[in-house]
Amino acid sequence: MIQSLKTFREFWPRDRVFDFLVPDTHPTLDTSHKVILYLEGISVSFDGFKAINDLNLYVDEGELRCIIGPNGAGKTTMMDIITGKTKPDTGIAWFGQTINLLKHTEPEIAEAGIGRKFQKPTVFEEHTVFENLELSMSADKRALPTLFSSLSGEQKDMIGQTLEIIGLAELFKARAGSLSHGQKQWLEIGMLLMQKPVLMLVDEPVAGMTRQEMEKTAELLTSLAGKRSIVVVEHDMDFVRSIAKKVTVLHQGAILAEGNMDEIQNNEKVREVYLGE
Repeated sequence: MIQSLKTFREFWPRDRVFDFLVPDTHPTLDTSHKVILYLEGISVSFDGFKAINDLNLYVDEGELRCIIGPNGAGKTTMMDIITGKTKPDTGIAWFGQTINLLKHTEPEIAEAGIGRKFQKPTVFEEHTVFENLELSMSADKRALPTLFSSLSGEQKDMIGQTLEIIGLAELFKARAGSLSHGQKQWLEIGMLLMQKPVLMLVDEPVAGMTRQEMEKTAELLTSLAGKRSIVVVEHDMDFVRSIAKKVTVLHQGAILAEGNMDEIQNNEKVREVYLGE
């Protein structure tokens, strides 16, 4: 069907009136305290190297938090712990007040509502933009259901709205491998949105982007915050300043400082260990 369409509006002719991408809240998720993520006393070592050292981090519901820090500060390990890829030696990690992340597997954590975008785009390059979003949808991916299924009206609305949000509506039939680096990053953010996560972990979304692409990415991420929580790991300070109300600085596996961007840039310890002054 998609190949026979000439324009995106033939597929999704409506204006974006309803939000079809409201996160799916896990039935046991409790955020009544308005905190979506708790990490307390987290430590983990690899071959004697302490990658995370007594880390305490709290992210509020609907918050867009930026995490910065030099290479080796523990940013990736922290996200590995949140998503269940790595189990810490000590500490606790909770999603809301009721979901103990340390007792769940990676798939279970994803199903509970935590989605992750890695630094390098991992799109299906031989498939179209539309097909990438369709394949990312939370649904039965077994062979027969996929082969004989057709998209429901709500599923079309989800894909249509996502295409508009990520700015790729006019490229919905383009092969993902033909996209620019920035467009692939937006597509992967769209693929993450199709899973309707409550908490999004986004790793270096503007690495390798042009200034114009960075500005568009900033608009995209800030537009997504509020109904969902977003944690962004990034090195580009101009980009961080453009999106962050609160910044956390990691150093040697622990929090060195937290605050708004002005406070962070004026912090003597941060200037010494991260900003090189």
